[in-house]
Amino acid sequence: MKPPEPPSGGRTEVRIVAASPEAARRVAEVLRRCFAATEQRSYPAGSDGGTRLHLTVDTTHAAEPARSWLATSQSSEQDRTQTDEI
Repeated sequence: MKPPEPPSGGRTEVRIVAASPEAARRVAEVLRRCFAATEQRSYPAGSDGGTRLHLTVDTTHAAEPARSWLATSQSSEQDRTQTDEI
């Protein structure tokens, strides 16, 4: 299986895994207040009844406080893909 293509410049794919759909929606709502975002897509997350939610955010259209955070953030060695990510 070929890894997915990265999104176009300024866009970021976000995947949220939560115990409940409501918890995932709350996190997605916070992201939408900071960034322009696509409609979320949700999927079951395993046999435990969790929810996996996907959305794409546009970091070129950031609102406060995301704009100030983006301006001061830097990549680190910990920004690599986690071993449990698909």
